[in-house]
Amino acid sequence: MTNMILLQAQGQGGGTMWIWMIAILVIMWLLMMRPQRKKEKEEQKFRNSLKKGDRVVFSGGIYGKVHSVENNTVDVEVSNGVVLTVEKSMIQPAPEPKVEEKK
Repeated sequence: MTNMILLQAQGQGGGTMWIWMIAILVIMWLLMMRPQRKKEKEEQKFRNSLKKGDRVVFSGGIYGKVHSVENNTVDVEVSNGVVLTVEKSMIQPAPEPKVEEKK
């Protein structure tokens, strides 16, 4: 008798399990994947709006100024007279330099 009650309870809870699994997947999507896509769109917008004189940083940590922009590449001046050609996907906006207050 006890086994029969347990089997009935398990059979009825199967639908509830699927609802919880779907709810967990939706929550994961909202918390993890959606912000990542938003960040990717912002980075793509930045790369498409690059123009001469913009301060940028390579994914490897090298800072420079945009010298010229082509379809998939950007020429970046990293020092006086030193221009590197890099893939657009390797460029990120450079953080603004911190201004220290004098006491």
